[in-house]
Amino acid sequence: MRLLLDTCTFLWMNLDAPELSKRARALLESAESELYLSAVSAWEIALKESMGRLKLPEPALRYVPSRRELNGIEALPVDEESALQLTKLPALHHDPFDRMLVCQALVHGLTLLTPDEAIGQYPARVIW
Repeated sequence: MRLLLDTCTFLWMNLDAPELSKRARALLESAESELYLSAVSAWEIALKESMGRLKLPEPALRYVPSRRELNGIEALPVDEESALQLTKLPALHHDPFDRMLVCQALVHGLTLLTPDEAIGQYPARVIW
């Protein structure tokens, strides 16, 4: 299964947080799962860290790529087609980061691994 990690999912998996559902944890640990982290999530993490709203064990500049590589997660850049997909989305969710993740999931045929129920209003596949 090809999974696009929500930002909180990426952070929780690296902190071994109890917020991860059993199903999410199993999918993250499965050898059959292909994991992806969007550049949008890296941007969100860097932004929150720079605003003092997120504390990490090391600066985001090192933390995101090192944890991504450690867990075998592929980087997913933002491409033009995904960005323009935004014009087709209804305004059901107001978080611009999450809306872009939905666009990337739709364009690239990925399943979003997220606890965010609002994302489930879109036609993207969601698992938690």
